[in-house]
Amino acid sequence: MIVGQDRAVAQFSEAWATRKLHHAWLLAGPKGVGKATFAHVAARRVLAEAAGPPFDKPGIETDDDHPIVKLVEAGSHPDMRWLERMINDKTGNLNRDISVKQVRELGEFMGMTAALSPWRVAVIDTLDELNREASNALLKMLEEPPANTLFFLISHAAGRLLPTIRSRCRRLDFQKLDDDAMTSILEQQTELTAGERQRIISLAAGSAGRALAFAELGLAKLEDAALAILRRGDPTNARRSELASELGKKAAADRYSAFLDLAPSLIAREARKLDGVSRERALDAYGKARELAAVAPRLSLDPAATVFQIGGILAEVADAGSLKR
Repeated sequence: MIVGQDRAVAQFSEAWATRKLHHAWLLAGPKGVGKATFAHVAARRVLAEAAGPPFDKPGIETDDDHPIVKLVEAGSHPDMRWLERMINDKTGNLNRDISVKQVRELGEFMGMTAALSPWRVAVIDTLDELNREASNALLKMLEEPPANTLFFLISHAAGRLLPTIRSRCRRLDFQKLDDDAMTSILEQQTELTAGERQRIISLAAGSAGRALAFAELGLAKLEDAALAILRRGDPTNARRSELASELGKKAAADRYSAFLDLAPSLIAREARKLDGVSRERALDAYGKARELAAVAPRLSLDPAATVFQIGGILAEVADAGSLKR
């Protein structure tokens, strides 16, 4: 079930039902609002309905016990490919991008005859992580797509994509989720109290993925530590050093990633309470924290050093006296 994205679901459902659909769908919107879930569910629908046996379900829904759905869920459907960053065998970490080799292998897949029905599906999660060579290789496929092929191309920042790629896609916009949708998702997938849910929703900025990550990782302690720096400063560097030590450990990789999302959100929330020079100072800190949080994973920056630097950005706001309590 895809919560809060009824318009996107309806647009694709109508196109698929009439078979008057574009070969490439750009799923655009903030991270964690259901784009990858949509791609997965829509792929199941297309491949199951194309291959049979027939079923009676509305929209893009399918039966979980349908034989084609079982193949998709097992990752073994011969007519489906899902491209994402791979683990580097040498470092054990995710590669910085989706390589041209992966895209070329997708091209080889597209050159094969579909096995179970006339239709094939390819998902790229995300386009933002294609390097330039890989983007150009994908562009060639989009320019001359094989018949009965669907591309679901996920992007968290569609405005940064090559215009030539955007122009060859039909865009589906995914919006930030409202509080009711967020509450519904958290109620279904967590055992949080009402107060805990509300606290997480206020930080997640309409992203269910972010909210679920916050819930799973128990980020209340991290939030409190970051707020202490943001509101009271860190004249001895002790607070940011403690955070950096905790999140710099290899076993803390998931909490580190969540902190990169958390810190800018905290600054933005506090900035809304301010005005004048204080607000400008907070917004400047938000911009710097957001930029650092975005580039740190892609450049494989040292986690401890990154956390320490973000702690310094938080402290800059407090040092101005605008958020001291």
